[in-house]
Amino acid sequence: MQIHRATSYWTIAIMTALPVWPDIELMEKARKQLIRQTALSAMEELTKMACIGAPLWIVGNTGSDTYTIREEEYQRMFLRAMRPMLTGFECESSRETAVIRINPHKLVEILMNTRLWAAVFAGIVARASTHEVLTPGVAGNYDGALQVLTAEFRAPSHLVPTREAYFARYCRCYEDGSWAVVDVSLDSLCPSPLGRCIRRPSGCLIHEMPNGCSKVTWVEHVDVDDRGVHYMYKAFVKSGLAFGAKCWISILDRQCERLANVMAPCLPTTDPKIMEGRRSMLNLAERIVAGFCGGLSVSNGQTWTALCGRGDDEVRIMIRKTVADFGSPLGIVLNAAISFRLPFGPKRVFDFLRSLDTRTQWDVLSCGGGVEEIAHVASGRETGDRVSLFLVISADGTYKNMLVLQETWISPTGCFLVYAPVEVVAMLTVLDGVDSSHVKVLPSGFAIVPDGRPIRNAGRHVETSQSGGSLVTAQFQILVDSDPTARLRIDSITAVNAIVRGTVYRIKNAMGGSGTGYI
Repeated sequence: MQIHRATSYWTIAIMTALPVWPDIELMEKARKQLIRQTALSAMEELTKMACIGAPLWIVGNTGSDTYTIREEEYQRMFLRAMRPMLTGFECESSRETAVIRINPHKLVEILMNTRLWAAVFAGIVARASTHEVLTPGVAGNYDGALQVLTAEFRAPSHLVPTREAYFARYCRCYEDGSWAVVDVSLDSLCPSPLGRCIRRPSGCLIHEMPNGCSKVTWVEHVDVDDRGVHYMYKAFVKSGLAFGAKCWISILDRQCERLANVMAPCLPTTDPKIMEGRRSMLNLAERIVAGFCGGLSVSNGQTWTALCGRGDDEVRIMIRKTVADFGSPLGIVLNAAISFRLPFGPKRVFDFLRSLDTRTQWDVLSCGGGVEEIAHVASGRETGDRVSLFLVISADGTYKNMLVLQETWISPTGCFLVYAPVEVVAMLTVLDGVDSSHVKVLPSGFAIVPDGRPIRNAGRHVETSQSGGSLVTAQFQILVDSDPTARLRIDSITAVNAIVRGTVYRIKNAMGGSGTGYI
């Protein structure tokens, strides 16, 4: 009996001394409820910001026609949104409206499907993953859907660090048939020491328009730490052309125009086999572009490993050893990139690089010979929006056993030229309509953006003032050894470095612009 009393006594004493363990299930329920409340408040803020004009939105002072938030007015209108700015962070805001050739339901599907979203916006989304789906949606659509995501955003140069964000994405359909999709950071719930980007309520408002189109108003509003941006790109990033609403709208518009051209027949009587061949070629070009974009910046979780080149005048070199990749050649691949300035507008640089008359002046593949376009498909509204297939001609006038598939496009935020050599036999199977995912490619190309000096946007073209110039990032992916287990040789790095520097030198020499160093 005494033992029983003693046992009871000590049991009570121990239980009293122990801390009260929290109810995990209750905490989890509270966490999810807080995320929902945060998303609802963010949706309310976004819809107001998308519809209100002045005095909340004013034309930015960067020389472009982009609208930015007047911070004092924002804090007055959205008292709940007031929060202290973190050390080293600055506020970026922009809004853009455009009519896009896509119906609202399809656009919502793209935005709410993380894999599709990352693929469509590959030019700016380096990596994205869904952590949890709190609400899948109602009645077979995404109305009311709520997700938690992590995403990493990139600019078209390795001199601009990526931005990582942890946020909730919420979708809503209103009574008038319009849709809204909003992002809002959850750093208050789960602070990320690696995050350089806090997304205040950002996203888009979508209204249905005739002929299967949508009127899209895009809002970007972030607090960001840009201290790691190279000074050559600071003005470009600050202008909003790297990560702002104009960039998102521009990419969406280009992708929708591209899809429309893929699906449209050349003629009513076009052979279905020709149509399949064209689609297969465009799919291969899309994969080449995605590979090019994926090699521009150093992203967490990527397959590239940086070797050297972090300064202004250095060639940045990364390595990847491909052991089993269906779409890339086996072996050791070096990715070499460099950014430099030219005293000409992006359109002029773009036209020089894509002209067949001047290609031999810079392209190492056709140097001493030439190229001949044997097929092309329009991929957008502009003359420069096209996918082209070239024959490579040797110096003695004979054709090499190699073709070059190239995609070029021009947008309000920059111009791009991306290409890859393709074996003749492989390309012939693509033109026959066979799935192009088996074709092994190594992308190279150029990303040409305004240097951030006073600019103006004329329609869909990038134009600079007389004092403006271009920032060009050249990237080359080169197979240096077909054995992925071999050791990397120093002379391989030296040879790739020489190719990159030689290409940039020839471009500057041919265009008559020495730039301002950085090479």
